[in-house]
Amino acid sequence: MSVQLRKPAAATTPIHAVDAQGFEAAAAALPLDERRWLHTLGFKGAPDSFALLPGKDGRLAAVWAGVHGAAHPYALSLLPRALPEGSYRLAEGPLALDAQAAAMSWQLGSYAFERYRKRPRGAATLQLPAAAGSRRGLVLAESIALVRDLVNTPAEDMGPAQLAAAAQALAKAHGARFTQIVGDELLKKDLPAIHAVGRAAEHPARAPRLIELEWGRPRDPRVTLVGKGVCFDSGGLDIKSADGMRLMKKDMGGAANVLGLARMIMALELPLRLRVLIPAVENSIAGNALRPGDVLRTRRGIHIEIGNTDAEGRVILCDALALAAEAKPALLIDLATLTGAARMALGPQLPALFCRDTALARTLVDRGCALHDPLWHLPLWADYHDRIESDIADIVNTGKGPMAGAVTAALFLADFVPPALPWLHVDLFAWNDAARPGRPVGGEAQVLRTLLDHLEQRVASR
Repeated sequence: MSVQLRKPAAATTPIHAVDAQGFEAAAAALPLDERRWLHTLGFKGAPDSFALLPGKDGRLAAVWAGVHGAAHPYALSLLPRALPEGSYRLAEGPLALDAQAAAMSWQLGSYAFERYRKRPRGAATLQLPAAAGSRRGLVLAESIALVRDLVNTPAEDMGPAQLAAAAQALAKAHGARFTQIVGDELLKKDLPAIHAVGRAAEHPARAPRLIELEWGRPRDPRVTLVGKGVCFDSGGLDIKSADGMRLMKKDMGGAANVLGLARMIMALELPLRLRVLIPAVENSIAGNALRPGDVLRTRRGIHIEIGNTDAEGRVILCDALALAAEAKPALLIDLATLTGAARMALGPQLPALFCRDTALARTLVDRGCALHDPLWHLPLWADYHDRIESDIADIVNTGKGPMAGAVTAALFLADFVPPALPWLHVDLFAWNDAARPGRPVGGEAQVLRTLLDHLEQRVASR
């Protein structure tokens, strides 16, 4: 743990946080030699910049750090891996950082995926008073790190069985109930679409399954989270290219993000009755693999024509969404790395939000921007439904042509969620394709803090 919640020791090195607007006034109060040193280094308080101040004994005396703002979630994220190893504390003034932001940003800046390769040096340590805000910041950061670890782990070590084990460990840590339905039991439990997509992965550890986690008191409002858990996507018989397959270990990013959000809810003890459903499969190729042109019956009785076996995520989600809807939760949320079309429209940093309640969608977009955890509203455009209508079945899992691919995928899922049920569908990337402070290249948690904020607002308004 690179953040220590304790009374900071006097021997730790102070960090003076400042933003660009306040730097001149803060610098004016410094001794002349320190002002000159900061001027020599060109430090002006710009975000994600820092300066080391030497002491008269030749040791590091202080750090000046430029930040975006006092409550920015990545305020200090540049520092843990950039500063010399050792222990640091936040100095009083010129800018008082929010305790949650300080803890979260430092911990995320310390993150590295080291399962297979250790870094040559550790991260610097920040000592913070054990306040409620700093504890909450660590909960958020550790939940985000869980998501990153799950997504970064290659499919050899993160198949359906290992994803189930991660969910089981999370359930055990928070007193939740864990169950799973595996292999041919899916057919007996009327989850045929999940089985059909995953049946070609014939090794027992790769068998398709529905992972379920339940937590909370029966009297609290039920919130159900559904996460796409395609642990590797070859494309099936409609096989992907080598380049298209390169990152498909991350196709369970929706499931990973759902587990991260569930961890936040349980660790912060929100008064909710939480249910998590993860259809976990590997989209493989074998003699019994799903074929283009096949027609599947789903749990809801809707028949799906398979237009392309590489559009498998929506097929497994439809059974999970139908099962979730049967319990009539107060809110149903699904997270999925569903379409390349959403990435083409919005890029890697902006997950696409689909919601039948336009006012709610706009509120979530505004909150996401304010929290620096963004998403963007795309329409459930009903006039495009004819693009997923089949000549021989109820619907087809591919649209007619390449246009509006994220919208038609969302409309496909909407057929399995009753119109009166409050529902949010988020099509996300779950990956950083370029490094930024606190956000290294690799697996990423997206929209979790925004969704947590929304859930806390719902609880507060009861």
